[in-house]
Amino acid sequence: MSTTTAPTRTARLEARIAPDALAAIRRAAELQGSSVSEFVVSAAQKEANQVIAEAQLIRLSLADQRAIAEAILHPPPLSEGMERAIARHDRLIAASR
Repeated sequence: MSTTTAPTRTARLEARIAPDALAAIRRAAELQGSSVSEFVVSAAQKEANQVIAEAQLIRLSLADQRAIAEAILHPPPLSEGMERAIARHDRLIAASR
């Protein structure tokens, strides 16, 4: 007896699809040995993960990459307000120890 269980399905998705697209999906599902539903859910999830991953990437031009590297390597001097904030932070941390 297997101890694994099927994932719980909690939502239904419906879509209208062209007959030729459905035929291709049915054939692909058959070749993978899965149902049309399993194939569609798997394909949709793969695509969704890819879209999300691409949306989380930051793409910069070469000039922008150089500007960021330059700012990291040679940051501008701190403003007076930032100097005061750092000093206050240091005092707060020292007082909490």
